[in-house]
Amino acid sequence: MIQEARAAKMALTPEMLWDIEHYKEQGLYFYLEATEELLPNGRVMVRDHGEMIMLGGYSYLGLIGHPQIDAAAKAAIDHYGTGTYGVRLLAGTLQLHDELEVRIAEFKQTDAAITMSSGYVTNLATISSLLRKGDTVICDKLNHASIVDGCLLAMAKFVRFRHNDMDHLERRLHEAGPHGRKLVVADAVFSMDGDIINLPEMARLCRRYDAYLMIDEAHSVGVIGATGHGIEEHFDLPPDSVDIKMGTLSKTIPSAGGYVAGNAQLITFLKHEARAFIFSAAIPPASAAAAMTAFDVIEAEPWRVQKIQTNFHRFADKLRYAGFDLLQTETAIVPVVCGPTESAARLARYCRDQGIFVQAVVAPVVPEGLARLRCCISAAHTEADVDYCADVIVEGGRALGIIP
Repeated sequence: MIQEARAAKMALTPEMLWDIEHYKEQGLYFYLEATEELLPNGRVMVRDHGEMIMLGGYSYLGLIGHPQIDAAAKAAIDHYGTGTYGVRLLAGTLQLHDELEVRIAEFKQTDAAITMSSGYVTNLATISSLLRKGDTVICDKLNHASIVDGCLLAMAKFVRFRHNDMDHLERRLHEAGPHGRKLVVADAVFSMDGDIINLPEMARLCRRYDAYLMIDEAHSVGVIGATGHGIEEHFDLPPDSVDIKMGTLSKTIPSAGGYVAGNAQLITFLKHEARAFIFSAAIPPASAAAAMTAFDVIEAEPWRVQKIQTNFHRFADKLRYAGFDLLQTETAIVPVVCGPTESAARLARYCRDQGIFVQAVVAPVVPEGLARLRCCISAAHTEADVDYCADVIVEGGRALGIIP
């Protein structure tokens, strides 16, 4: 009887959504690859693959390895050591954390800011702590998973609107009615499509319907706006157009963590109510110092913002001319749509064999039939490498029958 019970015990893990074994058998698995060394011009040394052009990373302005940022991180370790005494609310706050939050607030033109251990945690904690039963959170259909998870964890009513469809957003706002608070949440730049939210219309609708607006700028700071200050600068809007300005410290900013910038009341609330802030360890000193210095570098070296925009147009124009569908991207994220999962995986392998580090993104992360290479352009890339990557993708796309 005991043996029968043991035989009937279900597996520890449910069935996986990705058929990893099929990918590996076909030689199409190129994930969790270990980088051994960072090289100049957006290149890396990858275990078992040698030197490759990094076309799948988030160092949009090429700030990883910047000597000024590295020096700040090393100095922080010399001064504070490698860790803190715990969570921020108790013994974990360093003067460095306070200085970083002041710098972020200055950069985003707000009263104050709060930093947390990751971008994912920042979205989860902010949305779930702000909303209560009777409130409504309204979310773009293509928002990042961290936003969706924060909405699911909140006690509010959770509804979505069609991607970047302002008419549908207005309908959702109208349906929410006058009772309870309303929070509209969207990415500034969408992480899989590379397009930009219609912030002017979204801000107008939020004012009309007395809703608050939260924007996730993980992929927009340093990338859009004339000087890289993000989406409000991109649309030439006043700095109070967004109530809750969220961002990461691990993409354009080459560190770790996430932040929210806003008015003093909001930040005081989050520091005393957001569970992931209260119960998570503080950002390590080196990470805080690196992040703070990176904001200085963005402002001191505006040529990087211009370079990434130039590289994007050079890359995207070549691919569009060759016949690739790049959706509505306007930013450093370039989705090279391949169609079926197998096509995207094979094109990724073609690129890998030619020394380009880029991966296929397939269902269920993106819709079935819209599998793609998710290419990320950097200011560190040389014109020659941008051209080489575009040419290889075009050659591979033709050889695999993805484009004519």
